[in-house]
Amino acid sequence: MVQILYEDNHLIAALKQSGQTVQPEPNKPKSLEEEVKQYIKVNENKPGEVYLGVIHRIDMPVSGLVLFAKSSKALVRMNEIFQKREVEKHYIAKVHNRPPSAKGLLTHWLRRDENKNFTKAFDEEVTKATKAQLEYTLLKKEGKFSWLKIKLLTGRKHQIRAQLAYIGCSIAGDVKYGAQTPNRNGSICLHSFSLSFIHPVKKEPILIETEMPTFL
Repeated sequence: MVQILYEDNHLIAALKQSGQTVQPEPNKPKSLEEEVKQYIKVNENKPGEVYLGVIHRIDMPVSGLVLFAKSSKALVRMNEIFQKREVEKHYIAKVHNRPPSAKGLLTHWLRRDENKNFTKAFDEEVTKATKAQLEYTLLKKEGKFSWLKIKLLTGRKHQIRAQLAYIGCSIAGDVKYGAQTPNRNGSICLHSFSLSFIHPVKKEPILIETEMPTFL
């Protein structure tokens, strides 16, 4: 049963499990999009195909909050809000080692290799790279691991994974980006925790949060 975190006539947010895709992919388990469509179909007793607009995505091994649009108008407006970076996005991560300071701003240039599904971070601007920024706060440190709260300032593919790996703080379980060992279930310890924005139709401030991830 899909867990719904927020719903009104325009938007719906749901909890994605690690290992689940946001949209349908061949030979993958049922996607979050399919689960949310089924929920709407049953809950609202809708005949025929259910409309659901995908506003943003998180990586398959990442868990957490994903927001969808229930109308084309809401999708267009939310796309504009995301493009203007008028959404505040927070993540929780368990990482190897300790970051350089208790709080920090990371700025890198990221270059994608689509063939390898890999993002490489650089300190300085390089060709075919895009600027990426995030802020982090150290929540706690135990043994060889640290727990960070991350505010994502840009939305690049694999951004958090690549930037944290670059500073020597690979996300636990993320062997693609330098973690020492994989998690047993194939997850990585990165969780999309909260979204806040001005509602595209109601013009009211909206804050959507999940429960804290189990790895915290």
